[in-house]
Amino acid sequence: MRDLNRLKVVLVEKKRTSRWLAEQLGKNTSTVSKWCTNSAQPDLQTLDKIADLLDCDTRTLLTSKTESND
Repeated sequence: MRDLNRLKVVLVEKKRTSRWLAEQLGKNTSTVSKWCTNSAQPDLQTLDKIADLLDCDTRTLLTSKTESND
């Protein structure tokens, strides 16, 4: 399976935890954990909210094709 998001990396860069993000979004911590491990993906609307919370561009949260491990 290919990594589609960089959420875990961006959380570290912003000095935030997945627990903090889950609380901000009103989501279960296990849901956010799945996003961080790329076993599940947030929908686009949620991805936009995450970008707002982390004060970054939505594209920063996505893995580019050149970074993928196909």
